Amino acid sequence: MIDVVLGIETSCDETSAAVLIRDAQRIELASLVILSQDIHAVFGGVVPELASRAHVRTIGPVVRQALDIAGVSLGAIDAIAVTAGPGLVGSLLVGVCFAKALAATTNRALIGVHHLEGHVFAPTLQYPDCAPPFVALVVSGGHTLLLDVPDWGRYRVLGETRDDAAGEAFDKVAGLLGLGYPGGPAIESVAHRGTDRFDLPRPMRGDGFDFSFSGLKTAVLHAVRRSPDVARDQADLAASFQSAVFDVLTDKVDRAVERTGYATVVLGGGVACSRTLAKVMAGHLAGRVRVVVAEPRLNADNAAMIARAGWFHLERGERSDAYLDADPRLPWPGLERGPVLTHIGGPS
Repeated sequence: MIDVVLGIETSCDETSAAVLIRDAQRIELASLVILSQDIHAVFGGVVPELASRAHVRTIGPVVRQALDIAGVSLGAIDAIAVTAGPGLVGSLLVGVCFAKALAATTNRALIGVHHLEGHVFAPTLQYPDCAPPFVALVVSGGHTLLLDVPDWGRYRVLGETRDDAAGEAFDKVAGLLGLGYPGGPAIESVAHRGTDRFDLPRPMRGDGFDFSFSGLKTAVLHAVRRSPDVARDQADLAASFQSAVFDVLTDKVDRAVERTGYATVVLGGGVACSRTLAKVMAGHLAGRVRVVVAEPRLNADNAAMIARAGWFHLERGERSDAYLDADPRLPWPGLERGPVLTHIGGPS
C-alpha cells in the first residue's frame, strides 16, 4: 500500500517538491514548496538555460525543505513521482535525474507523470470529493485544452489551441502594454481599473471547441499602435483583452457542458490562478454546474499535483524503470482523440 509519496516538479521555471500522506482513507497534502525563478522577468520570458541551471542549484534544498515541513524522513517515503514531460527539456532532465537517483539509492518506487494530468488532479487536493465525470479546462502558458473526463485515467480531447496558448497570449499582451512578466497576474492587477471599451475579437467563439488567440494578440498590437496615449489606455486595453479571452473560454466550456451533460467543470493550469476567470466562469454557469478551481498555489506549476497524479498510477500498479527519460513532447497516457460524444447523465 502507498502511504507517503514525494513529488518533484521542474518542468519550467519553478522548482517544487511536495509530500502527500494517506490519512485514513484520504490523501492529505503534508507539505508543498515552490521556488520561483524571478530572473526571467528581466527577459520578459523564460530563458531555458537559466532555468535548468537554477534547478540544479535548488532542487536538493527544496526537496529537503518539503520533507522537513512534512515531518517525515526520506526513509518513510514509499514512492517518488516526478514530472517527465511536457516542458523544457533541460529543466525536466534535472527533476527526472534527481528523482531517479533518489529512487535508486533508497530502493523506492518511481513514477513519471504527465504535467497536464497533474493539473487535472490538482483540485482534488483541496476538494477531495471532486471526481469524474467532468469537463476540464487546462489553461497555461503552453497549453489550452478542453477535455471530457469520464473517469480518472481517461481523457477525451474536445478542443485545443490551434496557435498560441491563452497564457502565452497574456504574456505577449502584457509586454505590449508595458506590464512585465508573467502576464496573467500583471494584466489582472490593472484590468479591474479599466473598462471593456475596446472592440476586440473573440476568435472562434461560436466555432466548435478549438481555440485561437494569435489574432486577438495581433488586434491588441494594432490597438496599441493606434492609441495616442498607451499609458492612459493601459487599464482599458488590459480589461478588454482579458474579457475577450475569458468570453471565449467560458463559451467553449458552456458548449462542452451542454454536449456532455456533466454537472461539474474543473479549471486547472496557471491561467486558472486568475480569480477573475473563476468568478466569470462560476457566474456564467451558476445554477447549472459546479465549477471547481483550486487555490493559486495548486494551479501554478507545483509538485503536489504531480504527487497526486502519480499516486493514482502507483495504486494501479504502474512503475517507471531506470530508463525513464525527460520528454518535452511526452504523450498523455489515457488521452483519446475522436468525435465528440454526448454522455447525458454520465460517462459512456
